[in-house]
Amino acid sequence: MLSDALHFIINIVFSLFGIALIIRAWIYAIRLHPFNPYSQAVLRITDWLVQPIRKIIAPGNRIDWPSLAACWLTALVFLLLTWTLLTGQAPALQSLAPALLAAVLTMLKWAFNVILWVTLIQAILSWVNPLAPIMPVLHTLTAPLLDPIRRILPNLGGLDLSPLVLLILAQVAMMLLQHLAFSLFGV
Repeated sequence: MLSDALHFIINIVFSLFGIALIIRAWIYAIRLHPFNPYSQAVLRITDWLVQPIRKIIAPGNRIDWPSLAACWLTALVFLLLTWTLLTGQAPALQSLAPALLAAVLTMLKWAFNVILWVTLIQAILSWVNPLAPIMPVLHTLTAPLLDPIRRILPNLGGLDLSPLVLLILAQVAMMLLQHLAFSLFGV
């Protein structure tokens, strides 16, 4: 019982922090203004890990490599802690190589989790309060993902099914990545 509760807490804390790092990389990629209050919150939460990594790894033109490296490290620590908690022992040395790849898959799962939640929040707010102050930020985040889907889907007038398609695709991707990551690492 205690290990289940601890596993739940570790999962929540590491997932939320990993998601914050993914959002930080996404904010960098789409060039969201850094003085936006939402950007500021994400930067403050993640700076303690990203800034030291930034001294070693330089960010690219469109890709924030330090944030992605921090996310990968977070995913790796999460997997190692999960392994230790569920098995009661430290992972064997030969398990570390699969853990490195499983950490990448975990990062991808977190990225699809962000896509899912941002799209869901935007869809709900577009019905309830389309003039909410966060809507421009949500639109900026989701437009690069929803626009290609909108080009493929038939025009249904005022009914936009692209968020639903993106939600389904993100959920399926998360399920596949979760299964791959844990089966690869053996947890």
